[in-house]
Amino acid sequence: MIWSAAAVKERTVEGFGTRLAETRQRRGLTQEELGKAVGVTQRVIAYYERADAQPPGAVLVHLAQALHVSTDELLGVKPMKDGTSPKTARLLKRLKRVEALPAADRRAVLKLVDALLETRRRAGR
Repeated sequence: MIWSAAAVKERTVEGFGTRLAETRQRRGLTQEELGKAVGVTQRVIAYYERADAQPPGAVLVHLAQALHVSTDELLGVKPMKDGTSPKTARLLKRLKRVEALPAADRRAVLKLVDALLETRRRAGR
């Protein structure tokens, strides 16, 4: 079967936008952050996350690299390997920011977290 240019442009991989959005969220990224990493605007990312839109091949490669997945995973050819939830991804992102703090500030944050966890443990929660 030979496809015309118009027909090729109209063809999209089913579920691509949903997979892109879910993967971005699992990584704890906003549309704007992903756009910056790929070199496009937030609006372009929002467009790609729609059910009827799909990026050109070169952008697809950059999206996969920025999200640390394969293009096959984004396209749905292979299942996604990482099942990190959006909540966990956001927490990990925040912890990475804590990691960049000076040593004394990191210790203070860890003391606070440890104290909260100990209080919750004692309260039986």
